Amino acid sequence: MPEDSVGLLRRIARARLAGRMLRRLRRAGVRDARYHSKRFEIRFTVPGEDEPTIVPLALLPARRRAVDDLVTELLRVPPGWDEAAPRLRPVLRGAAPGDPIRRPVLPFLSEFAVIDQPDTMTYVTEAQVTAWKRPIDEIFTTARNNLTGAVLHGMASGPTIVRFVDDGNSYWTSHLLLPGWLARLADQVGGPPVAFAPERGTLLVTADDPELLAALFAEAETIFVTAPHPLTPMAYRSDADGCTIPYRAPTGHPLHQTVRRAERLLAMHEYHQQPPDPSLPSAELHLLGSTTEGWRTRAVWSENSPTLLPEADEVQAGPRTIPWPDLAPHLTPTTHSPSRWLATSWPR
Repeated sequence: MPEDSVGLLRRIARARLAGRMLRRLRRAGVRDARYHSKRFEIRFTVPGEDEPTIVPLALLPARRRAVDDLVTELLRVPPGWDEAAPRLRPVLRGAAPGDPIRRPVLPFLSEFAVIDQPDTMTYVTEAQVTAWKRPIDEIFTTARNNLTGAVLHGMASGPTIVRFVDDGNSYWTSHLLLPGWLARLADQVGGPPVAFAPERGTLLVTADDPELLAALFAEAETIFVTAPHPLTPMAYRSDADGCTIPYRAPTGHPLHQTVRRAERLLAMHEYHQQPPDPSLPSAELHLLGSTTEGWRTRAVWSENSPTLLPEADEVQAGPRTIPWPDLAPHLTPTTHSPSRWLATSWPR
């Protein structure tokens, strides 16, 4: 057979194998899988992870079962509901890549369902929901029920700090999703509990004491801005129903500006994580102020043209700075998450 014909058949066989792999990945909920023919490899991002996975195809047998087995191994996904259900866990996250199921629970944070494996975890995707034929609410309920809330013993003689550092299996920050769990720590921390989750594996809980909280806000911010997987610099408490809600400090409270700063740092982080919209420019969000002057966010709308604005305390539109409540009636909400608003031209 002529050499060019051999090369053509080889390219066709490679393309077929790559196509089979791509179809299997997309059925499993992977949306960004791409075939690189020159390297004979496929690249994709496992839902919920940040770094791409690279699959060299040269050593993969051209059999459908081999492709299915490899995808199952790469995604670490149990094949059916009966096997997956006992492994489900809830996690608290901001943005997550891919197509995992989620439901908002706190400002800029959502609850995700993951499948806990001995050495890793994978996010539950829409494709798995379809395959399992289970309502999303049932999946989240099952995940929460599988997380046994840790019980602390003993009583604190006064306000104290309890530190939970994850060993990879404890899901400490996920405990904030369990109704009533945080409130039950009152005896152990010496007062109404307030929690911080500055990164995925760290949970700090203390009593509602201004001095302790001021120190923990500072510690939480340091962890948040330096951790490889930051979560939130904000503080949280329980409401009357035992649900976790943001800690509030009204005007006049000694921590008023501290709380405002943490809220705005989280907003900035999540907006900066948001992928750009290819169709329209997106304005950036900036933090301004100080503890004495007051912390605020500003979005900079540099050109008098259609722009996607993040929600901010104020917007700089050319030479003017406009408070958000004055600008909001001129904006159109979009479907972005975190929320963005379409601004078409500077208001007169």
